[in-house]
Amino acid sequence: MSGDADNGGGIGGAAGDGPRDRAGTTRGTRAVAGTGADAGRETGVGAGRNAGADAERDAGAGAGRDAGAAPGVQAGADTGTDTGTAARLQKLFEGHRLTPTQRRIAHCMVRRAADAPFLSSVELAELAGVSQPSVTRFAVALGFDGYPALRRHLREVAPTDKPDDTGSYNEYQQAVQAEIDNLRHLAAALADPSPVIEAGRLFAASRPLPVLGLRAATAQAAGFSYFARKVHPDVRLLDEGGTMLTDRIDAAVRAGASALLCFALPRHPREVVDALEYARTAGLTVVTVADSAFAPVAHHTDLLLPAPVGTGLAFDTACAPMLLGRVLLEAMCDALPDAQARLEQFDARAAARGLFVE
Repeated sequence: MSGDADNGGGIGGAAGDGPRDRAGTTRGTRAVAGTGADAGRETGVGAGRNAGADAERDAGAGAGRDAGAAPGVQAGADTGTDTGTAARLQKLFEGHRLTPTQRRIAHCMVRRAADAPFLSSVELAELAGVSQPSVTRFAVALGFDGYPALRRHLREVAPTDKPDDTGSYNEYQQAVQAEIDNLRHLAAALADPSPVIEAGRLFAASRPLPVLGLRAATAQAAGFSYFARKVHPDVRLLDEGGTMLTDRIDAAVRAGASALLCFALPRHPREVVDALEYARTAGLTVVTVADSAFAPVAHHTDLLLPAPVGTGLAFDTACAPMLLGRVLLEAMCDALPDAQARLEQFDARAAARGLFVE
């Protein structure tokens, strides 16, 4: 696909129970191999410097709807870890009903799969931003006598060589390195391109195509929509919450929409979870780019595409979700027979208007 002048180049080279669709069949979520960063923040300081209070205080609000990791999910690993190690950890967590705090711990362990067998309960609690007793309760929930028994099990099933120490890096270098690792994980997940190809076909067939992104995810949704409008005849950006959000979803459905793309990044607004639940009830197929397969949106998504975020700085970094958005654009272009012609028309009009400075 040749690029348009605005892009400076080319566009690019199942789990849980869901609501019933209009045909009356129960739909579930499929999650694609990948991993996310430790539960992030829209504001505040990095996880290591600001380990949060015990997140189990949220269990009462979220347990009924969001508790439990999505079964069948595979995940990539963090620095120095092959995807097989993280996948074995993921399998260990499958089939257990986990509280929001326990999902946070599981998410952290998958992301730090290489380090997990060597972490003390205190270290793991600090990395996950929870209390030390929560780590103990997490191990018991998995069927172990306590955290030491869980750690012994991890040392038996995981490689024993600890990854290279990057402690000599300053905090800025560590943040950059973490993003490089996140992109490596995304590349590994894309070894099977079929989910992305499927998403591209869904987007190409949906007229209009609503794209949802609130708060921290607004930039990703807006960027995707900006470029998508150059090749797709009707893209509708949903970047504002409130009571109008469901009205705009209804309007898209009435106009013929069949799919919705959502970018969901931490901290996850409740409005996004509610909007996805409503969209599926309205008959839309929901595709979500989320920071993790453990994200609260997982159970309200038909096709989940994880792309990890970095949490080492005061504000989360989201290079992988942005790049995955560009990959989805490419897949959509491949599924739109007139995409190339639309790009060429845009280039011609931009040149005639003197739109860009060469």
